Amino acid sequence: MKNPIFDIENWREIGTTLAQNKTRTFMTAFGIFWGTAILSLLIGGSEGLKYFMGRNFEGFATNVAIIFPGRTTKSYAGFNKGMPVELNLQDVVNIRRAIPQIENSSALIYMWANVLYDRKKASAQMTGVESNYDKIFEPIIHEGRFINDADDANFRKVCVLGKQVAGELFGTGSALGKDVQVNGIYYKVIGVVGQTSEINIGAKMDESVFIPYNTMRRSYNIGTRVHNFMMTLKAGYSPSEFETLVRRLIASNHPIAPDDNNAIFYFDVSEQFKMVDNVFLGISMLALFVGVGTLLSGVIGVGNIMWIIVRERTHEIGIRRAIGAKPRDIIVQILSESMVLTTIAGVAGIVLAAGILAGAEKSMFYTIKFQLTFAQAVYILATFLVLGTAAGIIPAVKAMKIKPIEALNDK
Repeated sequence: MKNPIFDIENWREIGTTLAQNKTRTFMTAFGIFWGTAILSLLIGGSEGLKYFMGRNFEGFATNVAIIFPGRTTKSYAGFNKGMPVELNLQDVVNIRRAIPQIENSSALIYMWANVLYDRKKASAQMTGVESNYDKIFEPIIHEGRFINDADDANFRKVCVLGKQVAGELFGTGSALGKDVQVNGIYYKVIGVVGQTSEINIGAKMDESVFIPYNTMRRSYNIGTRVHNFMMTLKAGYSPSEFETLVRRLIASNHPIAPDDNNAIFYFDVSEQFKMVDNVFLGISMLALFVGVGTLLSGVIGVGNIMWIIVRERTHEIGIRRAIGAKPRDIIVQILSESMVLTTIAGVAGIVLAAGILAGAEKSMFYTIKFQLTFAQAVYILATFLVLGTAAGIIPAVKAMKIKPIEALNDK
């Protein structure tokens, strides 16, 4: 019988086995690495997309309805179709009286204006609003305050400047208390505001000048006209519940056919929020589906490599058992290898994903927070670690049950 030490074929088989084991180990580690990276990218990417889409509605009430006029598409009461509809204060009064479920509301009128201070000039949208406007479309208050009930009720000649307008007129200095001329009439600045939402009512808040609704309609001889009417409903009510009633109320005050839905536009913003929520749900489900797939592939890989390690080290395990190693020592040894493999590959995958997300965030023209929080990274790693360790339990138990005499005889 040949001595195995000098048996070239035996050494060749050992070398082949080691090479195969290294390849399997590398492939399993790569599977875990790729799985954690993909899962981390999905979570960070979905969070960034949610932020990007959510910021479109940031600061805007979720249960708001916006009513604005259109043109008639049907002849009615002696009037031809194509007639422009003009809302007025009576429409606002009728709606508020008929719908006690309204929480906040505001009539709006607007026009483009030239704003002057000293020798500086800025162009802006002048918007007349009622005092509850800032509860529907919440601004960022940079200085001072927004328009209140007393300003509107007493026809005060005050205004709130958008941040961009204030910057053009006053630079880095304070605008509070200054008198600015808006289309030939002077107003005292009581605040400077900006907006976070991407929704525009004609123009962004930063590019607007706000004055009390009653002041604006009197100062510029607008009468009782209303360009838009916005309202939010109390908790438990949806704007869609009152669309038919609002249309009927407005039609009763104008020569509009009862079934002419194009004469009045009723925009239910809550429906847009539902659409966004559904998109978010779809993104989360996709991330979960792909994440579970990558997770399972990594876990199965760990289980397979542990089976192979146990099979190829049967002789070694038998020797250890023969010289007094306890069953738990064998289990700890196998599980430790599984944990180390999962931890190293998992951390590498998370680091790669964090780097890709950071690079993607910096390369975007828009602010998109492709971020993977530390807590999320820990959860991902812990999940892979727990499942990877669990995948090694069965092989470890098999190794523990190997009888020393059988293992020593294994070739």
